[in-house]
Amino acid sequence: MDEQQVKKKKGRINEGADQIDDDDQKWVFDTSVDYKGKVPFRASTGVWRASVFVTAVEFIERLTYFGLATNLIQYLTKIIHQDLETAAKNVNYWAGVTAVMPLVGGFLADAYTGRFTMILFSFIVYLMGLSLLTMSQFIPSLKPCSTILCNQSSKTHKVVFFLALYLISIGIGGLKPCLQSFGADQFDDDHPEERKNKMSFFNWWNFALCCGLFLGVTLVVYIQDTVSWGVATLILTISMAITVVTFYMGRFCYRYRVPEGSTFTPIIQVFVAAMRKRNLPCPSDPALLYEILKPEKNQGRLLCHTNRIGFLNKAAIVDEKDKNTSVSNQKHNPWRLATVTKIEEVKLVLNTIPIWLTTLTFGIGVVQPSTFFVKQAATMDLKITNSFTIPPATISTAGAITMIITIVVYDRILIPFLRKSTGNERGINILRRIGIGMFFAILAMLVAALVEKKRLGIARNEIPPIGGIKTKPSFLSMSVFWLAPQFMLLGFSDGFTLVGLQEYFYDQVPDSMRSLGIAFYSSVIGVGSFLSSFLITVVNRITGKNGESWIGKDLTTSRLDNFYWLLAVMNGLNLCVYVLIAKRYSYKRVVDRKERVVGDGSVGKAVESIA
Repeated sequence: MDEQQVKKKKGRINEGADQIDDDDQKWVFDTSVDYKGKVPFRASTGVWRASVFVTAVEFIERLTYFGLATNLIQYLTKIIHQDLETAAKNVNYWAGVTAVMPLVGGFLADAYTGRFTMILFSFIVYLMGLSLLTMSQFIPSLKPCSTILCNQSSKTHKVVFFLALYLISIGIGGLKPCLQSFGADQFDDDHPEERKNKMSFFNWWNFALCCGLFLGVTLVVYIQDTVSWGVATLILTISMAITVVTFYMGRFCYRYRVPEGSTFTPIIQVFVAAMRKRNLPCPSDPALLYEILKPEKNQGRLLCHTNRIGFLNKAAIVDEKDKNTSVSNQKHNPWRLATVTKIEEVKLVLNTIPIWLTTLTFGIGVVQPSTFFVKQAATMDLKITNSFTIPPATISTAGAITMIITIVVYDRILIPFLRKSTGNERGINILRRIGIGMFFAILAMLVAALVEKKRLGIARNEIPPIGGIKTKPSFLSMSVFWLAPQFMLLGFSDGFTLVGLQEYFYDQVPDSMRSLGIAFYSSVIGVGSFLSSFLITVVNRITGKNGESWIGKDLTTSRLDNFYWLLAVMNGLNLCVYVLIAKRYSYKRVVDRKERVVGDGSVGKAVESIA
C-alpha cells in the first residue's frame, strides 16, 4: 500500500512538472509583463524580435554620441580657441558627467519609473540638447563668431554650446543604463535557449555600438570638418527623432519590468536586521535560515546561501519573536528578518565594489583616444592620396573596426569552440574575459608611448625652435597611420573588457538592480574621465616645476610619451591587484525554479550563474 501511494505521488509530481514545462514554453515567468501588464506570451514577445528595435536605437545613439565626442576637442581648440590643457579637461569633464549620470537614471528607472518610461523621457531631453546644439550653429546671435575669422568665441555661444552638451549628458544618463538592460530583459534567464541568446545579445549590442562609432568618426566627422558642424548636428537631430518613433513602434512586442521601489532600502534593512541579531549564533544548518521556499512564478528567482560575509546571515535567523509572528499569520518585519535571497543580494552588491575599483585605472586609458590621440593625429600627415585627406578623428575607426572583428570572431568562432572544450556555457568566465582586455590595454599604452616618442623626434627635427621659442605644431611628414596600432590594441581590449564589464554588471547584481548595474559599468568610464583630468593636473604641477611640463600648451612642447609610460605602469600594477581579487570572486548562484516548485518542500538544486 505504501509503495502504491509513493508511485501515485511520483506520478502526480511528474504530471505537475510536465505541466510546468508546458507553461514555461508558452509563458514567461521572470517577473516581466507585456504592454497590457499581463504575463508575456513567449511566442509573441521578447527575444530578437524586440531586441532588434533596441539595438537599432543604440546604433543611432552611439553614432550621435561618438560623432560629437570624438571631434569635440578639435571644436574646443579650433572654434572656441581653448588651449590644449583646458580643452582636454573640458572633454574629460563632459565625458565624466555623461558616464556618471547613468547612476541617477538607473536608480530612478529601477525604483520608480521603469525602463521604458525612462528611455522615452531621456530621448526627449537628448533631442532638446541636439536641437539647442543645432541652433547654436545656425542662429546668428548664437554662433561662435559674428565674423568669418575671430580669435575668441562669443560668451553666448559658449553658454549655449555647453548647455546643449550637458542636456545630452542628462539624456544619455537615462538611455545608457536602461536601453541595454531593457534589451537584455527581452531574454528569459530560466529558458536555456533564451539564456544563450542573451549572452550573444551583449556581443551584438556592442557590434551595433561599434558600427555607430565607425560611422560617427568617419561620416559625421568628415561632414563636420569639410562641410560644417551645423549640417552634421542637423543630420544627427533628425536621425535621433526618427529613432524615437522607431523605438515606440516596437512597444507591442516588448517585455517590461515593473519597478520595485528603492533598491537601497532592502540593503539597509539587511544591515539593520543583522545588527539587531548580532549576538545570536548562526545555525550550522543553512536550511534553518529564513527563506520563502515556494514563491509564485512571477515573484523572481531565489539565491543560494553562501558563507561569505557571514555576519549578514544573522539577518535571516528566526528568533522567538519571528516565530510568534508566523503563528499569528502576521507579515514579518523586514527591519528584523530578511530572507536568504535578500541577504545574498546585498553580498552581490558588496562583491562588485572591488571589481569596480580595479577597473577605474582601465577607464583612464579608455578616454585617451578622444583627447590626446586625436590631437596627435591633427599634427600628422592625414593624406591617403595626394588629393584626399581624412579628418584627425577618423583614425579612431581602426579601433572600431578591430572591436567589430573581435566581437564577431568571439561570438561566432571562439565561444562555440570554448563551450565544447570547457563545458562552460559562456566559453570563458566573465572576469577572465575582462582581465584579457586589461592586458591588451597595457600593450596599447606601451605602443602609444613608443609612437609618441618617434613623433616628437620628427617634430623637433621638422619644426626647429625659432628665437629660442618653439613654434606651434604643423603637419608632420609622419603618417597618421602610425597611430593605428594603439587604436587597434584598444579596440581589441574593449572587445573583451568593455563587453565583459557590461555583462558582469548586468548579470552579477540583483535582478531588481540591473539598470543600476549597467550604470555601474558606465561609471567606470565616467570616473575614469575625472581621474584622467585629475591625473593631468597632478602631472602638470609636478613636471612643471622643472620647466618642462609633460602636457603643455601644444604637443610639440609636451612629453605625452612619458604620460603614456605612466599609464602603462599604473595599468600593469592594477592588473596584478585585479587578478588577485578575481581569483577569490564568488559568482551569483541561483536556485533552479523548476526543481523548487515540484512540491516536496525542498529548496531545490543550486544552479551557479555560468560566469
